[in-house]
This record gives sequence, C-alpha cells and structure tokens, in this order.
Amino acid sequence: MITAINGTERFYTSFPRTTALSSPSSPTEGVAQAFERCHRRKRPKWLKKQQSQRRAMTVKQRPLVSEPESRFENGIDVKFGIEDLKKLPDQTGCWDGVRNYQARNFMRQMKEGQLAFFYHSNCKEPGIAGLMKIVKESYVDHTQFDRKDVHYDASSKPENPKWSMVDVQYQRTMKRYIPLSELKKYHLQHRDKGGPLKDMALFTRARLSVQPLTTEEFDFVLSLEDKEPL
Repeated sequence: MITAINGTERFYTSFPRTTALSSPSSPTEGVAQAFERCHRRKRPKWLKKQQSQRRAMTVKQRPLVSEPESRFENGIDVKFGIEDLKKLPDQTGCWDGVRNYQARNFMRQMKEGQLAFFYHSNCKEPGIAGLMKIVKESYVDHTQFDRKDVHYDASSKPENPKWSMVDVQYQRTMKRYIPLSELKKYHLQHRDKGGPLKDMALFTRARLSVQPLTTEEFDFVLSLEDKEPL
C-alpha cells in the first residue's frame, strides 16, 4: 500500500495483492527479478510516445499493496515485499499490473515527488511497512501486451492501451510496522467519537487497489510509528 505526499498533495494507493509486478520471463524467475528486469527494460518507441490522460486531483493522498510472502499464480511466485524493492538497482522499479479502472484512474493522478505507503497484503499480519516515492508519473503498462505475463489483457491494444503504471523508489522502512488491525481499531474509535480515520476509504469503500486518503488521514497514520501500539 502507498500514500503519496508532495507538500499538501498526498495519496493513498493500495494495489491488489497479485498485481504489483511484472511476471517472470521463465519458470525460474521470481517476481522480484521480473520487477528488476522491468526497471532495466528499454521500451518500444510507440510506448514512449503514449501520453497518459490525467484528471485534476480532488483528493490529497493514497496507498500501494504488494505481497511479502510467496504465493503462486499460473506457476509464478508473485511475492514482493518492501525488502525486495530495496534491493533493486537505485531501489526503483515499475509498479504494474493494476487492472481496475477506478484504481487506474487514481494512480494516473499521482505526481512525481509524492510519497506513498508500501502496504504488505495477503500475509499473516497485513499492514504498512514503509514509504516509497513516485519517481515517474503514469505511463503505459507494458505487461498488458505480454502473453506470458499474469496480467496480460487480450482486449487491450497498443494503439489504445487500457492500463497504466508508475515508477516508485524505496525511501525508508517504517520505524515500526503499522498493522491493519491497529488501523481498524482507530477507525472504529474515530467513527464513534470523531477523528481523522473515521471515513478512511480502506474501511468504508470497496477494496480498490488504489484508494483516496486525506492529508489528515495520512499525517495521523504516519504519526503512529512514533506511538506505542494500540
């Protein structure tokens, strides 16, 4: 999961647990290695020329989700945690595989320089593991055209691509892991008595891979790393 910041602009982007990375080019290549390959890949000219459409931002923040534990999809291990991002060249990689239109539209609003939470999903203790920075704004997700990729979309065409991605760079690990269970406790408290997390999208709307997060929500969540667990 990710929450992005740039001055007063912030985002909460929560990616689906199976859609964060490029698929391996062979059965022996893991998702982390595929992500590194994606970072090094020279993209075709038509893709470079493709311009992503962006709408004006009306929310301040968002989070990005990935899976830190092994899980196989079509024979491919989709595991990718914050430590995997940290090990990549320049600690940077493309965040591909988003296949929900609303989530895609939220991601297209992310701006270079914004920060985002890296959220560990589909594991024993889901939660916020660290911070990333958006280093390249929305552009065409090449995995939609790769028949070997788990996120291949036969209905998407190069002349009119459906899906986009951003490039992210590791910034730091949280001072302490912020579990989903703790965030939910605060949400329930704030819903009853008032507080920043009372309307947090993570608990109040469908579990999109990219969700809005207000400045107040982001600041509160970030402040939790300096507090004792609830």
